[in-house]
Amino acid sequence: MQQERTRPAPAPVEALAPAGEERLTYTLTEAAARLGISRALAYGAAHRGELPVCRIGRRMLVPRAALLRLLDQDDTAPGARPA
Repeated sequence: MQQERTRPAPAPVEALAPAGEERLTYTLTEAAARLGISRALAYGAAHRGELPVCRIGRRMLVPRAALLRLLDQDDTAPGARPA
């Protein structure tokens, strides 16, 4: 019987960047984890234009600066509740 090949489990998001160095882009899966949303929701938001992405070939990457702007924008939106 042949053994099925599987992919190794992805590394935790924190383990992907060297200590003290922040990456410039995140994969949609990493961005979803940082936002606390599902991967499917992140992909849907990217396709709808709600989550800013840059495409490199078939890959969709979320720029860290755009992600921070998006989060800051939510805090200053009209009707937003203070934390």
